[in-house]
Amino acid sequence: MHGIGTALCLFIVAEHVAFMVLEMVFWQKPLGRALFKRSVEEARTSASLAANQGLYNGFLAAGLAMAVFLGEGRFTAFFLACVVVAGTFAGITVSRGIFFVQAAPALLAGLVLFVS
Repeated sequence: MHGIGTALCLFIVAEHVAFMVLEMVFWQKPLGRALFKRSVEEARTSASLAANQGLYNGFLAAGLAMAVFLGEGRFTAFFLACVVVAGTFAGITVSRGIFFVQAAPALLAGLVLFVS
């Protein structure tokens, strides 16, 4: 994978690191509550779930980064597929916007990987 595919994958890695930090560190802080539209009470009661979700986003970021840096196309495709599934599920169950932020870039990166 060259150029644009690598850049897209690294963008997705950065997104998932940001998701991890938001969900694990800032969930109950004003920034996290504003971004996720949660009251203080909602953020407090869902903090452990958000942290767990953030941890999984960290695993996606680590796996995709490792696959890209090792030049492992099959593993890159696997982690991109995981991101597409997670983003599509969240887009259906939480907010359509999540699909465009999370799944769409991974679909595009997968397409670039497939044609290169």
